[in-house]
Amino acid sequence: MITVFGEGRGFRVVWLLEEMRLPYRLRDVDLLAGVEHDSEFLQINPSGFIPAIRDGDVTMVESIAIMEYLLGRYGPTALAPGPLDEAFPSYQQFLHLGEAGLAASIYFVSGARHIAPENERDNWSARQAMGVFTSRLALVTRQLERAPYMAGDAFTAADVSVGYALEMARKNAGFEFGGTEQAYMARLRAREGYQRALAACHATRNWWTS
Repeated sequence: MITVFGEGRGFRVVWLLEEMRLPYRLRDVDLLAGVEHDSEFLQINPSGFIPAIRDGDVTMVESIAIMEYLLGRYGPTALAPGPLDEAFPSYQQFLHLGEAGLAASIYFVSGARHIAPENERDNWSARQAMGVFTSRLALVTRQLERAPYMAGDAFTAADVSVGYALEMARKNAGFEFGGTEQAYMARLRAREGYQRALAACHATRNWWTS
């Protein structure tokens, strides 16, 4: 049984597991209470961030790396086009852009807006991070003007990566998307795998729908 530790970006992992129809257990990690009190989790990831997984003797952290592990270990699957597939370059690009260019930037914007002292909530670094997000979003928009999904005509794990980042920006930073992006997000939300993942991730569901 695969155990997923923590929601947050762990939603990506749960969503992928649901799309792949793999059995798993979601184990809550309460970051607000402080992971220093969670010895079991710290044995999995002594750095104390989520998500992490345990799969038999394997432990891993970092949501995109975990996704690639699951796709490789339990594939092949159409969710991950092979290297010779014409969709492969776009798949690879957007799988990683979803974190490196989008979610990572919004993480710092969100921290500034919700956690920083009032006089630091619109600081230079937060504005720079939002600029990075906006510039990378242009790549997503251009792709959606060409095709319905990040790798082309078919849904892949790249959409799990990007879709989570867009939802994060919508909720945590109040980002207002255009019609193209909104239609894409609606397509993702309509997927049964997404709906099952949201049902399993109570904290994520409560946060995104509040």
